[in-house]
Amino acid sequence: MSTKIRITKEFKFETGHALYGYDGLCKNVHGHSYKLAVTLIGIPIADQNHVKFGMVMDFSDLKKIVTENIVFPFDHATVLNVNSPHKELADSMEKRGHKIVRVDYQPTSEMMIIDFAERIQAKLPPHLKLERLILRETETSFAEWFASDQK
Repeated sequence: MSTKIRITKEFKFETGHALYGYDGLCKNVHGHSYKLAVTLIGIPIADQNHVKFGMVMDFSDLKKIVTENIVFPFDHATVLNVNSPHKELADSMEKRGHKIVRVDYQPTSEMMIIDFAERIQAKLPPHLKLERLILRETETSFAEWFASDQK
């Protein structure tokens, strides 16, 4: 059997951020209850003697990758662009014991999802492909990343 199947696992985490130079309210430090849907594509394991027989990937293995590389570092952290004057804010907050994620991009949903795609792809087994990410910032606002758009 060589039928490709997509599997999706969803994650939730709380993250703060601020958009340096933005002309609206999001220039202020604020937070979101993010929801991240991670979709992989692959062929289910056909070897009946394999402990993961019939799976594209064990959901618990996917959970481990995403939790270690996205959820744990970003949950209850403030994401700040350190290529802006927010570097000083990051330094100040960190000195006061705050959890800071320093990035070299404007921490919008669009840029965060690109970062997340790179982090996840780097940890996937070679026979699996990251197919899609959906990063929901609010109930009505989200960014999507599709592998097919990256060509």
